[in-house]
Amino acid sequence: MVGARVRRQQVAYALGRGLSSRRACALLSVARSTLGYQSRLVARDAPALTVMRELAGQYPRDGYRRVRIFLTRAGHAMSADRAYRLWRQAGLQVPRRRPRRRVATSRPRPLPPAATNHVWAYDFVFDTCANSQTLKCLTIIDEWTRECLAIDVAGGIRSGRVIEVLTQLVSVHGAPRYLRSDNGPEFVACAILRWLHGAQIETAHIDPGKPWQNGTDESFNGKFRDEYLTLQWFRNRVDAKVGIEQWRRHYNEVRPHSSLGYLTPMEFKATGAAMITVGRSAATPPRAHQDERRTEGQDPLTQPGDAILQ
Repeated sequence: MVGARVRRQQVAYALGRGLSSRRACALLSVARSTLGYQSRLVARDAPALTVMRELAGQYPRDGYRRVRIFLTRAGHAMSADRAYRLWRQAGLQVPRRRPRRRVATSRPRPLPPAATNHVWAYDFVFDTCANSQTLKCLTIIDEWTRECLAIDVAGGIRSGRVIEVLTQLVSVHGAPRYLRSDNGPEFVACAILRWLHGAQIETAHIDPGKPWQNGTDESFNGKFRDEYLTLQWFRNRVDAKVGIEQWRRHYNEVRPHSSLGYLTPMEFKATGAAMITVGRSAATPPRAHQDERRTEGQDPLTQPGDAILQ
């Protein structure tokens, strides 16, 4: 019994067994004046801890880092260490999943994104309704902003429907430079290739058997399944369409993304537009802005050795 709080608990136990307070405090080396001490830390943490439990129930697959962002939005700003302490104190640890086998490769991913609408990626996710109807979800994302542009839900999606969804997205967001996908029959169909040629969009098919080359969309599909599909019970396809569209909006507008400096995809997209307005490159991630503020007066595009070379 090292901590003072634990010794006070033992004194209370001894008092319940019939010992006098003087005798119990002498045996456990506790000052009698501290028996009525009430920690102010417990009262200070109680409001934030209540909100943290509610957020953990609302987002059961989120850890303390992402919940800390939601706490900050709710008016309970705190450091990561305090959030971790409260998280462990409340016993809210997310169950760990068994790690998957990773394929070691030294080749860089071909065509990394450099700006908004530079590279789009699309793939399929499958699920089943309670009435045994099959769900086939076409997910389309912007690799630079991580924005989910569309999730089309149907029983079967062929090349004609893929073209229809892409046409709607191009009319709203503009055409991307590249479209990344695997070599599935829906993506290599002649109809899609003709449409892409007419829209002046180049294809970026990944190598067969190498899904990590489409890692951004595969990562999104994993989040889509882990944070929503495995937690839901769809009665039919109509119910699935409504719920999945609501989750897509939540993903774009509410859910913070760690690779974007814990901004939402829409906030990151707006930040890129603001940087273009002031004449800076939209390819600079938010974390780089913090480094620029630390080095006041230094041009972020100028390297330390440039002044010597000039």
